[in-house]
Amino acid sequence: MASLPKRFPDRVEISSVRVEAEPLEAGEEGEEARRIAGRVMARRDMGKLVFLDLVDRSGRIQLLVQPDRIGPVDLALGDIVGVTGRPARTRRGEPSLAADELVVLAKIKRPLPDTFHGLKDVESRYRQRYLDLLVNEESRADALTRARMLTAIRRRLDEWGFLEVETPVLQPRYGGAFAEPFVTHSNELDTDLYLRIATELYLKRLIVGGLDKVYEVGKDFRNESVSYKHAPEFTMVEWYEAYADYRDTMERIEQLVAGVTEEVLGTTNVTFRGHEVDLAPPWRRLKLLEALEEEGLWTRDPDELRQRLAAREVDTTADESWAQLVDHALSSFVEPKLIEPSILHDYPVELSPFARPTDEDPSIVERFEYFVGGMELGNAFSEINDSDEQAARFAQQAEQAGGEPGDPDYVEALAYGMPPTGGLGLGIDRLAMVLTDASSVRDTILFPQVREKL
Repeated sequence: MASLPKRFPDRVEISSVRVEAEPLEAGEEGEEARRIAGRVMARRDMGKLVFLDLVDRSGRIQLLVQPDRIGPVDLALGDIVGVTGRPARTRRGEPSLAADELVVLAKIKRPLPDTFHGLKDVESRYRQRYLDLLVNEESRADALTRARMLTAIRRRLDEWGFLEVETPVLQPRYGGAFAEPFVTHSNELDTDLYLRIATELYLKRLIVGGLDKVYEVGKDFRNESVSYKHAPEFTMVEWYEAYADYRDTMERIEQLVAGVTEEVLGTTNVTFRGHEVDLAPPWRRLKLLEALEEEGLWTRDPDELRQRLAAREVDTTADESWAQLVDHALSSFVEPKLIEPSILHDYPVELSPFARPTDEDPSIVERFEYFVGGMELGNAFSEINDSDEQAARFAQQAEQAGGEPGDPDYVEALAYGMPPTGGLGLGIDRLAMVLTDASSVRDTILFPQVREKL
């Protein structure tokens, strides 16, 4: 078999050829030749003319191929070809490319799944995402939406003067959230290391170092349960802004989500989980205490709260502390009702080891979470910038969890002085769910973790 070409230069995207073909009259061909390449996804033989559907990342176009003119069309569905031809419209008005030359660039060795019905089996879609992208146009569109969303997020943060940075994924101590880490071992250092559960503590070290406004888009890892909104490996953007507090951060996240959605979708209106939602600011703001009071679930007495939850048939056997009970009450009865974009703020200090207390009540801290369609998208604080207070919070956290008291190196960093700071984390996979109306976070991750085949 003769070797196939190693390149096909000077090609343009299929979508640009469609744009050129649209204004032509039915039956008309353009004058300028164009070169495109892609995968053959359909074939129709009509006498002396062969119609092929060619697909690339930008879209699909029909090829008009005359075997008498360019030779036999020895192609299988899934073959990758390069085509030179002229934009055209068929007599029925279909934007097309009239082929003058067709070059096979790669031959398929295994048959594609049914290209009409697509790849429907969920596990197959996750295990063989390349096939899912090939045969499901919706999956390709969702992948492009996520990519454009990330670009738009970076653009806005850059425009606001934030600096994109990178912090360690392997950490000698993990922190920044309540979560179970993945543990690995460095042979050279002869020590255990942890895949990070958050970028928070290293980003705030950079605020101490004078970088003032920083962000990171990166992977975090949590060795915990998997659900429609949880994955063991996930993507977050975290930012920290000196001389700001959680009120400033509330305004930033409203502007960011609305602006990104407008740029990617052309509107701030989305459909998510069966609800029509407008992401334009201002968002609803509600204190946590008020939200629990509305549900008849606000009390500082852990036994009483447990009884109230039990009366609503909530299993609290895994909840050991009052803070865990409160979190369970929120996830069960408050969060599902926050359909319109909502900011839930002012949390009990027991739930928030890194947030500064409010001026009115030291038992309440300046923290907020924000929700769309009954799902949390992220979390934000006015950050603790006092080393003694942070050390005391770490000790309190360790007493509750039965571990070591936090990260002493981070406490030492704070001792050199950190300006007042507002910080936020946004779940990239979850925001992608909202923009693509995905039912599971795994639909927004190109290669989600799956169980090994037995």
